[in-house]
Amino acid sequence: MIAKLAWKNLWFKPLNTVLSLVLLTASVAIISLLILLQEQFEKQFSSNIDGVDLVLGAQGSPLQLILSSVYHVDAPTGNIDYKEAEVWMKHPFVETAIPLAFGDNYRGFKIVGTTPDYIKKYTATIADGKVFEKNFEVVIGSEIAKKLSIKLGDKFFGTHGDAEEGHLHEEYAYVVVGIASPTGKVIDNLILCTVESVWEMHSGHDHGGEAHSEGENPPHGEEGHIHVEGDEHDHEEHVHDENCNHDHEEGHDHEVSENPAHGEEGHVHEEGDEHDHDEAKEITAVLVKFKNKMGIISWPRMIAQNTKMQAALPAIEINRLFSLFGIGLQALQYLAYGIMLISGISIFIALYNRLKERKYEFALLRVSGASRIQMLGLVLFESLLLCLVGFIFGTLFGRFALVMISSTTDEQFKMAFNPMTIIWEKEGILFLVTIFVGILAAVIPAVKAYRLNISKTLANA
Repeated sequence: MIAKLAWKNLWFKPLNTVLSLVLLTASVAIISLLILLQEQFEKQFSSNIDGVDLVLGAQGSPLQLILSSVYHVDAPTGNIDYKEAEVWMKHPFVETAIPLAFGDNYRGFKIVGTTPDYIKKYTATIADGKVFEKNFEVVIGSEIAKKLSIKLGDKFFGTHGDAEEGHLHEEYAYVVVGIASPTGKVIDNLILCTVESVWEMHSGHDHGGEAHSEGENPPHGEEGHIHVEGDEHDHEEHVHDENCNHDHEEGHDHEVSENPAHGEEGHVHEEGDEHDHDEAKEITAVLVKFKNKMGIISWPRMIAQNTKMQAALPAIEINRLFSLFGIGLQALQYLAYGIMLISGISIFIALYNRLKERKYEFALLRVSGASRIQMLGLVLFESLLLCLVGFIFGTLFGRFALVMISSTTDEQFKMAFNPMTIIWEKEGILFLVTIFVGILAAVIPAVKAYRLNISKTLANA
């Protein structure tokens, strides 16, 4: 009976109730959204740097290097010489060193040249098919397979650079030989192949159309750089064509050599001593895990002083990012709690005015047999009922907002958030705070209802 009466009392003045409910719902929705965003954002970022102590890459912003190489959400700082990086990759301190070579994408999903160790790093398995072994064989992430409905044996052409509308590489087709298991990490949205595939793709791209006349695969020299700047290195460049034709006229022998870094055959053509001055093969970055943690302390300074590369520490850069990200989230949380405080004041005013306007009804309830405790409980229950409805609506709206945000981040950064996740501890605290606001707002009206003088109230009626 008290619950039914409390519900009817709430809608005695619907505009006041709706205002209080809207303010409370808005504050709970904002706080709930921030809790889910912060928790999942930090969890995804932390899980992706597991097993990465240091990242080798081109000089520039360390944070940009981490974001581009570990999380694939930014443009790379540039390329580095593979032979120079290989010296550090074989250092006794190093447990694993995973090279990464960027350059192309397929329908917005990045194609990454790497080794099978990259799959192991993310604790992924091959759910269907096998690991890539030959050039232009690829393993695709589980999200790509789901979103694009790609199957084993499918073939596709890569697009140069990071943009979907870039130059289409029609020299070679990638073949899907494996589909990785879902991990909830960045690998779910990547297309993986051998580093040599990226080199060969861009080597053929540089040499132009005449290279195709030599056989099924065009010859490729030492200019196998990974370009991420757009379509400026079009296959019609006359300078590369002339160099390529000159190489064939000289009759250089093309030998297939074994790549020592990857333990598999790569199509690296040696063209004589007069070409030793040509630029070496390039990669974008190397993910390093140390056996001896002294490398974490000494390598950044040593590499900066002795090479043209930089060594960025993911733990430091991501903590810096979290601190910057946390400032914005904290400001929004303060705003949301401010809105909740205002909603509490609104509930207090509504209950207080309602008590003044309906004190004769309360007096009649007392005459009808209702106790003081029941009057106090009635007012408290009205406030708590309003807070409970506001919390439920706020939680639902917060998750709806997360769905909207997730669709945008998934499209632009290939990072999705799960709206069905429940953060029991933090959301439990939010629920208790909401209930506390309701109790606080109802204390004074409830006490006045408890102390209501029946005879005086009815005498003045």
